[in-house]
Amino acid sequence: MTRISCFAVAALLAGTCSTNALAQGNAAADTMVANAPIVVTAQKREEAITDVPLTVTAYSGETLENIGIDEFDELSAFVPGLNIQEQSANNPGFVIRGITSDSGSAQIAPRVTIYYNGIDVSRSRGSYFDLFDIERIEVVKGPQATLFGTAATIGALSVVTARPTPDESAAFSASYGNYDAIELNGMINGGTDDIAARLAFVYKERDGYIRNIAGEPGTASEAIVGIDQDDLNGIEQFGIRGSLRIFPTDDSTIDLILTYEQQRNSGTAFKSGSIPPTGGDTSPFSFAELGGSPFSETVLGIRDLGLEREVFDASLTFNAPITDTLSLTSITGYRRFDSLETFDADGSALFYLEFAEDAEGEQMSHETRITYEGDMFRGFAGFNIFHEEGTQRVPFSTDEGTYIACAPFGAFAPIQANLSAALGDADPCVAADGTLNAALATAILTGGGATVLPYQSVFQNGGKNSSYSAFADATLDLGRFELTAGLRYVYEERRSSYSATQPGSAIFAGLGAPGVSLLGAADTGGATFSAEDDFHAWLPRFNALYRITDDINVYATISKGRRAPVIDLSALATATGTVPDVTLVASERVWNYEGGIKADIDGFFGSIGVFYQDYSNFQTSFFEEGTGQIVPVNAGEASNFGVEIEAAYQVVPELRLFANYAYIDAEIDAPASGGATQFVGSRFRLQPEHSASGGAQFAIGIAEGAEFFLTPTVTYQSRVFFEVPNTQLTSEDGYVLVNLRGGVSFGDGRYEIVGFARNLFDGDYLIDAGNTGGAFGTPTFIAGEPALYGIEIGMRF
Repeated sequence: MTRISCFAVAALLAGTCSTNALAQGNAAADTMVANAPIVVTAQKREEAITDVPLTVTAYSGETLENIGIDEFDELSAFVPGLNIQEQSANNPGFVIRGITSDSGSAQIAPRVTIYYNGIDVSRSRGSYFDLFDIERIEVVKGPQATLFGTAATIGALSVVTARPTPDESAAFSASYGNYDAIELNGMINGGTDDIAARLAFVYKERDGYIRNIAGEPGTASEAIVGIDQDDLNGIEQFGIRGSLRIFPTDDSTIDLILTYEQQRNSGTAFKSGSIPPTGGDTSPFSFAELGGSPFSETVLGIRDLGLEREVFDASLTFNAPITDTLSLTSITGYRRFDSLETFDADGSALFYLEFAEDAEGEQMSHETRITYEGDMFRGFAGFNIFHEEGTQRVPFSTDEGTYIACAPFGAFAPIQANLSAALGDADPCVAADGTLNAALATAILTGGGATVLPYQSVFQNGGKNSSYSAFADATLDLGRFELTAGLRYVYEERRSSYSATQPGSAIFAGLGAPGVSLLGAADTGGATFSAEDDFHAWLPRFNALYRITDDINVYATISKGRRAPVIDLSALATATGTVPDVTLVASERVWNYEGGIKADIDGFFGSIGVFYQDYSNFQTSFFEEGTGQIVPVNAGEASNFGVEIEAAYQVVPELRLFANYAYIDAEIDAPASGGATQFVGSRFRLQPEHSASGGAQFAIGIAEGAEFFLTPTVTYQSRVFFEVPNTQLTSEDGYVLVNLRGGVSFGDGRYEIVGFARNLFDGDYLIDAGNTGGAFGTPTFIAGEPALYGIEIGMRF
């Protein structure tokens, strides 16, 4: 969602990690640029963004600093057609033009490429990273398999971190805000003409902004679970990056970049929309009572609700000329992530739906390409090898009686009727007055033999995928007119695995039905099932660019995107035992037709892009009733029409205005052959029809070497649906967020004091709804950030 109230945070909150930090002093006309044309490498060569025949939005690190962007969700408010949902660092949702890539299943391929220093890191649970000490971010929209690999079904987001330079420099900033928010940034750089090194870090800590009363004296959760939980949606994360640049010759470079990031965040506020906390209500914006599991530490892996995540990334890049027209680029990468998150899926004090997600993965890749730069002809060709291996393990903990009393499944209806009668015809789960009747269910069903019957289960899916591809791209430059064609061939080997431990319910066994799993999933009896297949595809692109004048270009493009088939593997109980249950979800294919105009005239930069996309075998996913598992499905045919507009104007040296707008009409049109029809007519999830943002950057000198600056910004989005099929319950109305930052710099920009406020008027909005609890009849809701404000100081040397 474009819930990005944060983008008006102090301009140097992240910015002082760079040698360009604090550069506003006496340089307003040069540094307070938003959406200004910059040099990009979207087509694997350096060129002005106005000369790229694609819809591209790009920001230099300096611009990110000046408008205060240091997280992905903040970025998306400034990029039309991009929405990034940060439910947690373990579960980010990257959305380009309505296409979402947020599944945690190791069996499902990403469809939005996230590039980190030229390396594909798109696997959802490993894709989040902090935006600190950044050189440039590029967002390329439309299928870009030739440029960014097969995961770029509908676009790519490429992040390039700041490289070491031969000069000596350092920077540091510190900020403090409400909810005891602390952020520290730092950078040190030095070297010679032969070798240079850079070390950058970021540390963030903030209390949770949703109060969690679970475990407090007098609450229902104190008696049911007995664990005093932390407040929700807090953060504690740390990142450090070391970069080494070697100059073997004047024209060649070797870059070694090592990054480590860690999160120890408090639990996500999945607040129930139907079960209120003790003394409270079901509003997602008031206090919550997420009790968790009393057996969380042994069953789920963490005692409290929260996230423990670590990511290690390494890349080695070599660039060198071969001749005056030929150059070689080699990029090798390795990434490892380990993420464990415990969450209360029912969003209440009940010991009901307590889950964890334990995701691990490794990714290795290598790409070599040769680039040719001639007067009339230029292009590149190369090959790529990518391998990943990972698992998603999901343990579950509940009290049997509570689960049977609350789960809305037909098999439980007779037992629920008996419970209701025993409770005086009250609801067996939660009474009308909020009494948690489910907490009494185990005692009633066992005749007083037990008050709690702990139940635990686990399933695990795995993926081992390798892809091998060759690509070529060529441009014929005829002066004012350019033609480009590219093609990638990809061969994939995909292997899925699955195992599950799903014991029978003791209560059902006592009622004469042994072996009944509460989640309805089959037990694999200690076995791990596997299935594999191989696939291949040809993915082309065609582009044309015409220079109407030296300042105005028009372009057109046709390209094909593809999301890999899914070998959806689980287990099925039969009369003769449990067997593998394999469904091949066909590859999603999209043809993208696009055109636009770009202009860069006397302080004004603007672009308009219009596109139409035609999907077949549109892949979506939903929570399967009763299992807690996300199931991929072929939803059928879909289409997407959109318009994306960006503009920035330097009114005077002291004032710059900027704005962007996107209209995206994306929905599922027809079912797959013989498929279900419930998806038809649904809009793509997480994609508003209208979104916009704008602001002004004002800076004026107030004394010798000193400057005052002010940046107000505003963002808007229309209604968004969080799930497919769409429902009004799991949607968010349109909303507007206002943000403000301002301050003074002095010492010719070496020092700065900044005040900032985001979500200035403390507006209420949701970042997600439905979630796992929705599959069990208790949809949950996650509130967006409230008003956050503070002050920051920074310095550079």
